[in-house]
Amino acid sequence: MFRTLISGLALAALLGSVANAEVFEVHMLNKSDNGTMVFEPDLVQIAPGDTVKFIPTDKAHNAESVDGMIPAGAEAFKGKINQELDVTFDAEGVYAVKCNPHFAMGMVMTIKVGDAAAPDDFLAGRLPKKAKERFETQLGKL
Repeated sequence: MFRTLISGLALAALLGSVANAEVFEVHMLNKSDNGTMVFEPDLVQIAPGDTVKFIPTDKAHNAESVDGMIPAGAEAFKGKINQELDVTFDAEGVYAVKCNPHFAMGMVMTIKVGDAAAPDDFLAGRLPKKAKERFETQLGKL
């Protein structure tokens, strides 16, 4: 009886944490009021366990993590062109996301998971000029 009660409480706790997770939609656009070749929104702040759904509202876009710009231990991701992608973020930290075909045009976004800050060397890698400018703007909003 006691074992059944403990098992039931553990299951309820697990289901309760899944039920609290949220899904955030990010649209991949050719043009918006915020410029050309953009993720909208270009910055999301979420909790661990939340999911971001990347939606290619306009054609020829994908979403993928930027090499070297995700938290240690986090899993890289890469969506296919013209396909939706759901990514659940479990590791706290700051993630850089790009549309590979439009990276040089600055099609990037930032995802902050939990309370962690971006590392000091977050923008230290080699980045296209427009992408780096947009990342700087996004990080300035954190």
